[in-house]
Amino acid sequence: MTAFQTRPAQVEDAAAIAAIYNQGIEDRIATFETEPRTPEQIGEWFKSGLPIVVVLTPDGDVVGYAVTFSYADRRCYAGLAEFSVYVRRDWRGKGVGSVAMTTLLAAARDHGLWKLLSRIFPENTGSLALMDRMGFTRIGTHEKHGKLDGVWRDCVIVEKLIPENSM
Repeated sequence: MTAFQTRPAQVEDAAAIAAIYNQGIEDRIATFETEPRTPEQIGEWFKSGLPIVVVLTPDGDVVGYAVTFSYADRRCYAGLAEFSVYVRRDWRGKGVGSVAMTTLLAAARDHGLWKLLSRIFPENTGSLALMDRMGFTRIGTHEKHGKLDGVWRDCVIVEKLIPENSM
């Protein structure tokens, strides 16, 4: 069992995050995106001030990350965030996703967020299983939510309230 470390992501992690995200783009089961991302594009994520965390091996290699994005511009949604979690291909199935999500949930709580939500392709059974283990609720399915490579794709909606901030 590997002892992972976690920490808030830094702009200097953008290249590692981009490499991991680009694997997810290539795999075609985690995002509607089709064009690889550059470290500069990932660097833009940090401007929001919302939580981004990385998971590292004992050697300091970034092998996964979880990121939150603003849900909407309306003030009433200020405590909601969309999230994504990605794991480097050679580290999938080794607990990195669970560590990333545990760390992200704590960071979201500390940031004052009251709910995290995401949309996951039904074919992404690993991610759906992770969300089930993490206590997320499957709210429903957006049918034909978007096209990927010309094919309509559904998305399962998952959400989790952060009790400390949603009472």
